Formats: sequence, structure tokens, C-alpha cells
Amino acid sequence: MSTCPYLVRSRHSMLGSRSGLLKQYCSMSFSPPALKRRRLGNNERQPITVTVKHPDINHLQVYSWNINGIQPFIQRPITSFFRPKSSTSKGPKGDAPTTASLRDFLRRHDWPTILCLQEVKIKPDDKATKSAVQKAVKSTVAGEPDYEAHFCLPTDPHNARGFGRKIYGVCTIIRKDWIARFKPVVRNVSWDLEGRIQITETENPSFSIWNIYAVNGTDNAYKSQTGAVEGTRHDRKLAVHKHILDEAKLLEEQGYHVILAGDMNIARSRIDGHPNLRTYPQQHVINRADFNKKFFDTDNGLKAIDTYRHIHGDEKGYTYYPRGREFGSSCDRVDLIICSRSLGRNIVDAGICATEKERGPSDHVPLFASFNLAQNPSGGPEELTRRDDMT
Repeated sequence: MSTCPYLVRSRHSMLGSRSGLLKQYCSMSFSPPALKRRRLGNNERQPITVTVKHPDINHLQVYSWNINGIQPFIQRPITSFFRPKSSTSKGPKGDAPTTASLRDFLRRHDWPTILCLQEVKIKPDDKATKSAVQKAVKSTVAGEPDYEAHFCLPTDPHNARGFGRKIYGVCTIIRKDWIARFKPVVRNVSWDLEGRIQITETENPSFSIWNIYAVNGTDNAYKSQTGAVEGTRHDRKLAVHKHILDEAKLLEEQGYHVILAGDMNIARSRIDGHPNLRTYPQQHVINRADFNKKFFDTDNGLKAIDTYRHIHGDEKGYTYYPRGREFGSSCDRVDLIICSRSLGRNIVDAGICATEKERGPSDHVPLFASFNLAQNPSGGPEELTRRDDMT
């Protein structure tokens, strides 16, 4: 242990010589500080109590987040090794900084049932990264809930080859006690090879929960599995809308209650864009109208409920906050959680975690919807206020 230089110099001046200092120092009697005396007087260590909030198995809480790459969540950046352990730095709005940790996220949000991650950007054959994600969601504290991760990564040989195949991809993280109780089946769909759709399904009650990273419409070419050009990415986006609608309606006919969660790459209406709603090029307007018609039309569409609008009415809220701009100066609500109309009575809460802290290393913030499973979902359409159908 180092000694304060000022203390040494002052004793030299008092004793006059090095030998005198040593002799007097050795003859001195020191009492331990008060805190240490208390420790020495009680050799028994006090147990550390960790309070764990256990989630309700009948409360289905679905979180969704486009994280824009999984890497920051599974490894410590080199700069973290040089930071003080007890940092008191604050964010621009006074929020304490949040590390990119999946366990911290799950703990902070009271152990969601399901966390749907989009744009994880994992190479299809990267077993090491997938294993690291499994480790990152695993419980390390006794009594805390455990989780497991499921992946849907791109296998398309023509439309998902950029960035060394670290592109697109979704990951569904499910709490293990819920798995033990409801025994879900996690599956992909045959019409998606870009790693954009993953479905978790249960029986008794029958739920079909979709993790979606929807196509972002552009004028770039979309290629068939033979490599032939089949229109643009705008055309593909509309085709995926139809695929989702057809399968979701079929599931509802079979008695499933459908929840679609993820980055839909659509801002539904004027209220969902700030400062302006994207209307150029014109194809974005067409894509928006197609999405609203397919999923919210009460005649031929899914007749779905927009959970955020169902709870918050016309309150503004956004999920996409591009980096490089002042937070909140330009944003859109393009991430949604929508559900079958039969779940209207079961929705107990929905919201958006719209802070820089929650955005973390991404350019999207998380959103959530909560459902009460203790009350049986209704078997058909029900009376609802029109706010959830707002277009």
C-alpha cells in the first residue's frame, strides 16, 4: 500500500533523521479506523439479498426491437476495459448510460415473455456468434428467469449477400418458464429466405406470435431463386404483405390468436412521422396504403388492432430515431405490434421506450404490448373504439 508523501515529509521534519523516524514509527500504536473495527469485531459475513421480481406466467409481454446488429450486445468494446468501474457520467438528458447487454435489458423491463429482435446481422454459418447470444441471455444470478434464443438467418443466394452475409436476420428470445408451461414451437416460413420472419406458436391457448423484419421498399432489383429479376424491392414488399396476410388469416381460421411484432418499415399515417411523413417517391404512399388495407381493413383485411393506438389513441410516439441527428428531430413509428381482433379485451398495456438510453447502439427504440392470458380471448370480433384503426 502506498504512503502519502506529505505524511512522510512532515515526520522527517519533526524527527530530524531517517533512523529517528523509523524508531518512533515502529513504537507507535495505531488503532484501526472505525469501519474496520466494526468488521474485525464481527467475523460473520452478512448475506447479500437479491430481490428478484418473478413474472406472472399468465401475463404475456411481447417486446420488439430492431437492434441494428447483435455484436455490441455480446462482447465488451475494448474501451470498456479502461473506464472507471464507478462511473457517474450521465447522458444528455440526465439518464445514466446503459450498456449494450441483453440480460440488463431483460432485467430492466421486468423479464418479458418474448423479446423479438430484428436486423441481428449474423452470418448463417456463424455458430460462435449464435452461441454467444445464447450465453448472453442465460441467467447468471440465482433466482432470475432464464431464456433461450432462436434464430432465423438469411439463406437467399441472390438477395441477401451484402456485408459478408451479415445482413437482415431475426432472433426470438423466449423465457424458459413460459416454454415449460406452454411448449411453443418456433418455425420459419417457406416464402422467406432472407431471415425476416420467425413464428412462435402455442396450443391451449392457441397463439401465433410473429417476429418480423419487413422488407424496406426500394427501386433495387429483387431476384427469384433462379437469379432472374422479378421486379423491385417495392414489389417484393407488397408480395410479403400478401404472404403475411394469407397465412395470418388461415391461422385465425384454425383458431389461433395472431400477434405481429417487429419493424414493418411502414409509418401508417401522418401522425406517425415527424416532422413529416415520407411521401416521396410515390411508391411509399402505395406501400402504406397496401399495408393499411391488408391488415386493418374491416371488410377484406385482417381487421387487426394496432396495440399502441388502442391504448394511446392519437398520442404521438415514434420508434425510429436515426443516428447523427438530434434525438427527436426526425423520427417515425415504423415498428408495430398488431394483433387479432379477438385479443382486444386482453390488451392491458402497450408503449414505446423512446429515450436515447433505450435506443442504445441502435437507431430504433424498443416497443412492447402486454396481454392478460387469465381472461380467455374472445372467439370473434368485438366492439372496439376506432382509435386502433386510425389511418
